[in-house]
Amino acid sequence: MPDLLRATQLTKSFGAVRALRGVSFDLRAGEVHALLGENGAGKSTLIKVITGAHAPDSGSLEVGGKTVNHFNPREAHRRGIACIYQQPALFPDLSVAENIALRLETPRAWRRVRSASRIARARELLTRIGADIEPRREVRYLSMPEQQLVEIACAIGSGARVVIMDEPTASLTQNEQHLLFAVVRDLRASGVGVIYISHRLEEIFALADRVTVLRDGESVGTNALDSMNESSLIAMMVGREVSHTFPTAEGAPGDVALSLHELGCSASGVHGVSLDVRAGEIVGLAGLVGAGRTELARVLFGLTPADRGEILLNGERVVVADPRTAIAHGVAYVPEDRRRHGVILEMPIAQNMSMAIHGLIFPGGWLRVAAELRLADEFIASLDIKAAGPGAPGASLSGGNQQKVSVARWLATKPRVLILDEPTQGVDVGAKSEIHRIIRQLAQDGLAVLMISSDLPEVLGMSDRIAVMRGGTITTLLDGKPDAHTVMAAALGKEAA
Repeated sequence: MPDLLRATQLTKSFGAVRALRGVSFDLRAGEVHALLGENGAGKSTLIKVITGAHAPDSGSLEVGGKTVNHFNPREAHRRGIACIYQQPALFPDLSVAENIALRLETPRAWRRVRSASRIARARELLTRIGADIEPRREVRYLSMPEQQLVEIACAIGSGARVVIMDEPTASLTQNEQHLLFAVVRDLRASGVGVIYISHRLEEIFALADRVTVLRDGESVGTNALDSMNESSLIAMMVGREVSHTFPTAEGAPGDVALSLHELGCSASGVHGVSLDVRAGEIVGLAGLVGAGRTELARVLFGLTPADRGEILLNGERVVVADPRTAIAHGVAYVPEDRRRHGVILEMPIAQNMSMAIHGLIFPGGWLRVAAELRLADEFIASLDIKAAGPGAPGASLSGGNQQKVSVARWLATKPRVLILDEPTQGVDVGAKSEIHRIIRQLAQDGLAVLMISSDLPEVLGMSDRIAVMRGGTITTLLDGKPDAHTVMAAALGKEAA
């Protein structure tokens, strides 16, 4: 039986940048083949060639044993290739059922729209993957994890023979991940081939049969997972040893920088939140999707202002009515979705970094380009941002370096409280280690850090204390170093055994 997919010696260049340098890859029926590599290794380019978004400069691509030429996304879909991208590509003003229908229905003139059957089909697919999402809801009101689940439902419903999953669990909770893993195993059992891309190595070892590693646009090797361990896999990915230990805190935290007393916001469902965060301390905010973690961050930054309770900053009661007020009081917020809210990809790095301090860097409206460039150069050096220079566009950076630019924008405001929402989501192991080092150093320099993360090992490894949210409020505060079971039990509202 021929391979479902075979790519041979693919090359692809963008100007002077060679994204693929003779990459070969194959996928068998009924297997999960992991595709790994640091950001910038060529994974995204390879996937875009396989899905017809990019034409290779040279090399060949076979689907179902037949060589394909003049490949495009429509042809890829016709040949049974579906891709679930890390950033959901859904229409925000349409319902979940309408988005699924657009992916799955064949366009025909004068076709009658059968809303009831669309809703029933969407509900069936969502139920199959364990997603509790109402098909009539508009996508704009879905969280990132919910949008990701809708994308997965679309791919499942298309009946694809090749399913590509690009960081599918990046914003899912542990329970949702287990549901996804069950779907992946069902696909494999039915003869579907799955290309699985993830920076979470524990997922790779739990699901994959084989792994191919890319580095600098080249295939480093393809191996069976049962012949690998985590250390050897990381060494293949980065070409060097990377420590998996989290940076440790040095010294005791200082005075309380942020204090919340019975804080609530009716619009976002946050209620009765009480918490202290000290200068020099990292407080991890854990909980399941829908627990209210991001909603609390938005309340603290004034995006959905609190309507009851109080916020104290360095002992002073403040009313955070909007982001401008939050910034003036020393609160900074690095949001979850860096592509939509963190970095403007078309703008240069320097302009991205100065965006939150225009009033300071451009007093009276006078453009001080030299000052802006100096600011960017300082952060590029201090955060070790790998870029061509301050004038390079945000889109030219890897995911990890985009995240550093997003952090730099808010560090430029000289905050006293830094809120980080999923700070390492979708970045590779090397960049993740660097970001962890930066976060710990910021705390050592006296910032009070509130860190939201769905990556439980990250919460356990980085936090000095852990606040667990459930149902829009903090239900448990854990000191010291609790284990994963204790945190999950608290998130689920159960007593730890």
